[in-house]
Amino acid sequence: MSCIEQMKYKLYLERTSFKEAREYIEKNSEEVYYVDPGYKIFKDYYIIGVPPVAMGVRGGEMLFTYVKPCHGTFVMGIDSEEEIARLRENEEKKIKKSLKGGERAKAEAKAAPMSFSEMYRN
Repeated sequence: MSCIEQMKYKLYLERTSFKEAREYIEKNSEEVYYVDPGYKIFKDYYIIGVPPVAMGVRGGEMLFTYVKPCHGTFVMGIDSEEEIARLRENEEKKIKKSLKGGERAKAEAKAAPMSFSEMYRN
């Protein structure tokens, strides 16, 4: 594919900030994952953003930020069970790799991913 705009997508926010995009994804997703800038989606596209870059799952739709040069940051949604499964698998591997011993068992037993604000709430 030559351009993500050739895929069937829904546009949720236009010309927004990275912070507003992240907050929208956190509030409108059933699952939220945080990836590093440069995370590859749909085989050919890289996520651009200021960390933490949120990617959301809502049903069979993946929500993510899309940066179009000279036009700004957008929040897009694309139906793709395959890409959602790949995101979940990659994030699960990252969690298991970073945890040791008993902490790993706790993380595996945890239900759904939480929002960024919940993660860092004291």
